[in-house]
Amino acid sequence: MIKKRNRKPRLCLVSSSGGHWEQLQKLQPLIEKYDGFMVTEQTVFEANAKYLMKQTDLKDKWMLLKMLYNTVYSLLIWFKERPDFVVTTGTMVAYPFYLLAVLFNKKFIFIETFGRANMPTVAGKKMEKHTDLFIVQWETQKKFYKKAIYGGCLY
Repeated sequence: MIKKRNRKPRLCLVSSSGGHWEQLQKLQPLIEKYDGFMVTEQTVFEANAKYLMKQTDLKDKWMLLKMLYNTVYSLLIWFKERPDFVVTTGTMVAYPFYLLAVLFNKKFIFIETFGRANMPTVAGKKMEKHTDLFIVQWETQKKFYKKAIYGGCLY
């Protein structure tokens, strides 16, 4: 008979820097209640995250190289931490963790950013189809997503 390990669910909270990160930090008590870690981008500002990724965006000329680096680093983090849930507010730094959650059949939770009350985000549109839970912070955002539920704001 195989014995199941009795352990708390492991959470990965991941987001880009700035407003996305500010929102995600509101979920810090989940890390304390369960078990887990936080991931964001390295910037000039100090971040209370266990792991710091390369900061990039679509306009960055080094975006592909930085995303390749972040993907390899994400793999190392994934196999070290072995999360059961990935929770994100977006954006590019979250893509490798999103893909890993889908690949390894882990729960994926997307929280649409508070800053987009009247339009969808690219990250939200791309990641929605594989979410186990898709939360919007504005009632008006529900019309952009099939799976969205209104969860109120994180602030």
